[in-house]
Amino acid sequence: MRIVIAGGHGQIALRLERLLAARGDEAAGLIRNPAHEADLRDAGAEPVLCDLESASVEEVARHLEGADAAVFAAGAGPGSGADRKNTVDRDAAVLFADAAERAGARRYIVVSSMGADPDHPGDEIFDAYLRAKGEADAYVRGRAALDWTVLRPGMLTDDAGTGLVRLEASTGRGPIPRDDVAAVLAELLETPATAGLTLELVSGSTPVSVAAKAVAGN
Repeated sequence: MRIVIAGGHGQIALRLERLLAARGDEAAGLIRNPAHEADLRDAGAEPVLCDLESASVEEVARHLEGADAAVFAAGAGPGSGADRKNTVDRDAAVLFADAAERAGARRYIVVSSMGADPDHPGDEIFDAYLRAKGEADAYVRGRAALDWTVLRPGMLTDDAGTGLVRLEASTGRGPIPRDDVAAVLAELLETPATAGLTLELVSGSTPVSVAAKAVAGN
């Protein structure tokens, strides 16, 4: 399976790339900084230079040609202002979805955020972030040509992953190691029956593979 990941140098993306490479999948990560190429290669992924804030749909679609799946894991990141929440967390996600549709990469997974809501109130930067993610999620969920899954993790931590999670339509708030988010993404890519679902994710007591199969069967 060939998987193209937007935000290929992100903390979750690098973990996912290592997992995909270890199981024999072909991962490519979109990055905008050439200095990050070596990190992707070390993770077993192909680095692809592409700035989603300036690229056209046609350019991104070319990078997605031949892909079996696309994962949007990009983000403006901490320290960025409200404008970049819109240009990256919203607009880049929309662009990547349009490009995946154009390239015929039907399987599309979004790394979103718990609490994402286009109508989220508030004037703080985090409020703008939740609105941007919510708007992007709503757009993706309206794309009939994509087999989408929206994953909304709780509070991300750098704790070692346990492989035990709670993955449901609604989990309530809680922490989740980035290791386990990456593991769930890898499992979702192999669980096409989760298409059309918006899922929340926190630490729990169910093994990742069991949790993904269970939610796919509901």
